[in-house]
Amino acid sequence: MEIKKNRISTIQNINTMAYRNLLKTLHNPDHLMDVLIQPVMFMILFGYLFGGAIAGGVHAYLPIIVPGILIQTILSAASGSGTQIKEDMETGIFDRFKTLPIAHIAPLAGQLLADILRLVLAIIASLTTGYLMGWRPNVAFGWIVVIILITVFTGWAISWIYAFIGLMAKSATMVESISLMTMLLLSFLSNAFIPINTLPKFLRIIANLNPMTHVITAIRQILATGTFSNTAWIVLISDLAIVLIFASLTVWAYNRQN
Repeated sequence: MEIKKNRISTIQNINTMAYRNLLKTLHNPDHLMDVLIQPVMFMILFGYLFGGAIAGGVHAYLPIIVPGILIQTILSAASGSGTQIKEDMETGIFDRFKTLPIAHIAPLAGQLLADILRLVLAIIASLTTGYLMGWRPNVAFGWIVVIILITVFTGWAISWIYAFIGLMAKSATMVESISLMTMLLLSFLSNAFIPINTLPKFLRIIANLNPMTHVITAIRQILATGTFSNTAWIVLISDLAIVLIFASLTVWAYNRQN
C-alpha cells in the first residue's frame, strides 16, 4: 500500500512539473516561438520561396516540404528541454526543488513529459499550415495520426539528447548555440527541402548519412503509399535506442547535479 501511494505521489509530482513547464512555454515568447510561430513561418516562407524553383509550383512542392518542415520543427522544439533545464539550474530553481517534499526525479521527468505536449502542438501547427496552403495527403486520416506519433517519438528521443546537453553544458546560451547549429545542419543537409540527387557528390554523401533524411523518407513513404515501410521500422528502432541510451545518461547527469 505504501509503495502504491509513493508511486501515485511521484506521478502527481511529475504532472505538476510538466504543467509548470508548459506554463513557462506559454508565458515565454522565445519558447512559444519555437513551438507555434517558427513552423508556421518556415512553412509559408519556404513553400512560396522555393516551390516554383524546385517543383514548379507551391502545390507540387508541399508533399516535399511538409515532412521537411515537420522534422525541422521537432529539432527546434526538442531543443527547448535542454535550454529550460539549464535556465532552471542557473536561476537556482533546481536548488529550490531539492528542499521541497517532491520526488527526486520529478523536475526532470516533468520537463520531458511537457516536451511531448510541446512537440504535439508544434507538429499540429506545421500540418495545419500546410493544409491551409493546399497540402492534401493521399492517405486516410489514420496514417496522418501514424506520422504524428512517429514524429513525436523521434522528437522526444531528441529531447533526451538535449536534456543531457543541458545538464552538462556551462550555460543556457551554449545550449541554444548547439541546438541552433544542430537544427540547421540536420535540416538543411538532408532531403528536407530539395532532392538529394541535385547536391554535389560530397554533400550527397553527407545527406544520405544524415539520420533526419531517413526519418523524412519514412514519413514521405507513409504519406505516399499508406504502408509502414522498412525505413519507418528502422526509424522507430533507432529512436528507441536513443531513448534507452540518453535516458540513462541524462538520469546519471541529473543525479550527479543533485
